[in-house]
Amino acid sequence: MAKYLVTGGAGFIGLNLVQQLLAQGEKVVLFDDFSTGDQKAVRDLPQKDLKLVEDTVLDVKAIKKCMRSVDFLVHLAGNNSVLESVKDPAKSLELNSVGTLNALIAARDGKAKRFIYVGSAAAYGESPSLPKIETMSEAPLSPYAVGSVAAEHQCRVFFNTYGLQTVVLRAFNLYGPHQATKGRSAGVVGRFIATLLDGRAPVISGDGKQSRDFVHVADLIEAIKSACIAPKAEGELFNIATGSRITINGLVNMLNGILGKEIQPKYEEARPGDIRHSLADSTKAQEMLGYRPRTSITDGFASTIEWYRKNR
Repeated sequence: MAKYLVTGGAGFIGLNLVQQLLAQGEKVVLFDDFSTGDQKAVRDLPQKDLKLVEDTVLDVKAIKKCMRSVDFLVHLAGNNSVLESVKDPAKSLELNSVGTLNALIAARDGKAKRFIYVGSAAAYGESPSLPKIETMSEAPLSPYAVGSVAAEHQCRVFFNTYGLQTVVLRAFNLYGPHQATKGRSAGVVGRFIATLLDGRAPVISGDGKQSRDFVHVADLIEAIKSACIAPKAEGELFNIATGSRITINGLVNMLNGILGKEIQPKYEEARPGDIRHSLADSTKAQEMLGYRPRTSITDGFASTIEWYRKNR
């Protein structure tokens, strides 16, 4: 039995991860300030091997207090909204860069076996080369992406300088249960599903011809668990995606088809900082982590729709 500290554990990825870990009999410290986290979902979690800490990653002492006997620190806390980062770049950079630095210090001083940081494909920016490969240069377009890239570099420094085993996972466009449907942490799939279920037209920023590599959160969770224990993964960075893409217009069409609806989207101006096209090569993760995306996009969308029907 291992012990995990999950920062941002009440968020979309965190809730899915904590559920999995508890189901496997692991011990979990769920660390979250609940600025966007789902308190009700946390209360519904099995409590036997769970410790809840409500605090901010901007307080390094608060994280350090949670490190007793922790084997793995999975760092998910931070700002994940491009739009919010454009509105308030200082706050976004503080959360994503300083928050990650604090978590790294706590993991180093607490003698954690491994530190897992879930970053973002936004690091690649608008490079025309597809698919994205880990050796490509970063070209962040938004303050959010800048903070994510800074966090990745900090992980590398802590590995090279202090010997802390860090692993960076660059997640592409995630969807699945517990994804917010409104607010700054809302994802496009969750937002569109909720809108269509209500019989309203989803709003697309831009022309809808931008494309995304959508990956189900369950596949990311498997990658996180593998990253904790995979030999020779320390100090490495991995793309986590499916290796296929659809346009945002295509996303609306697929969701409409699953729901048996024909609701046409509305369009608004493109958002600053948004990437036009995204597609990943996950060969490195397959070879070193044993990663395989097991959820097809059709099955993933259908099961996610069913979850929202039952849990909204």
